[in-house]
Amino acid sequence: MLTAFIWGIAFVAQKVGTTDVGPLTFSASRYFLGGLAVLPCAYFFADKKLTKAKLKTTLVAGAFCGVLLFVASFLQQIGIQYTTVGKAGFITTLYIIIIPLIGLGFKKKVSARIWLSVGVALLGMYLLCLTGGNFTLQSGDFYVFFCAIGFACQILFIDYYLPKVEPIYFAMTQFFAAALISLILLPFFEPLALTGIISARVSILYAGLVSAGIGYTLQIIAQKHVKPVVASMIMSLEAVFSLLAGFVILGDRLSSRELIGCALVFVAIILAQLPTKSANAQADIKSELS
Repeated sequence: MLTAFIWGIAFVAQKVGTTDVGPLTFSASRYFLGGLAVLPCAYFFADKKLTKAKLKTTLVAGAFCGVLLFVASFLQQIGIQYTTVGKAGFITTLYIIIIPLIGLGFKKKVSARIWLSVGVALLGMYLLCLTGGNFTLQSGDFYVFFCAIGFACQILFIDYYLPKVEPIYFAMTQFFAAALISLILLPFFEPLALTGIISARVSILYAGLVSAGIGYTLQIIAQKHVKPVVASMIMSLEAVFSLLAGFVILGDRLSSRELIGCALVFVAIILAQLPTKSANAQADIKSELS
């Protein structure tokens, strides 16, 4: 739950950071710090007897995962400029529902419960994006929704490679890869403003050191002692914490219709994660990929 709280507050840091630096600058700074923050974990948690073959797989897979992380985070950072922190949190968490739907591409059946959660989520999204009596997916909501698809692909990729790699080195590689891609693209799309980075230092430090570094470490430690289904449900609370953080810290206000939409999306997210007697859609996808 502490991990979910840290990640929920990170939406505020990202929102505040947009006033001083562009999405690429923020991503580069954040993930470079995130990679540095995970470095100490290598001493305590990393496999000390890592083979060359496994190290190579770890670095290659981590780099590719870093590409997915960059795409998803970059879209999220753009989108959060044009939507509220609470809406961004709930729309991002839709990746939990998107993951089993990707299973359709692998010719896997999707249970009736998943389809029900999709229907509830669509109703919630309708209420969230209803503007002036018309359903309008605003630019911020649009970017954040595609960010959720990006995170869904990243999670599936991690599920496939995690048994084959060293997790700590994998995490550091994906962070540094995402930072490097941001730096490469930076000169073509944004001016490098050191004054902006200094102004956004608190937001960048939180998103990099706390959200990426500490949050990831806590997730690793916690998931050793908590069942995956329970862990995923608890971490889904990041959407709720983002809504509360936006309200308390930034003074964001949502209409009663938007709050009902958030509630429906959260119900759909929990519904999609409820355990069943048979293997769920996410496990089926992982098995197919393996």
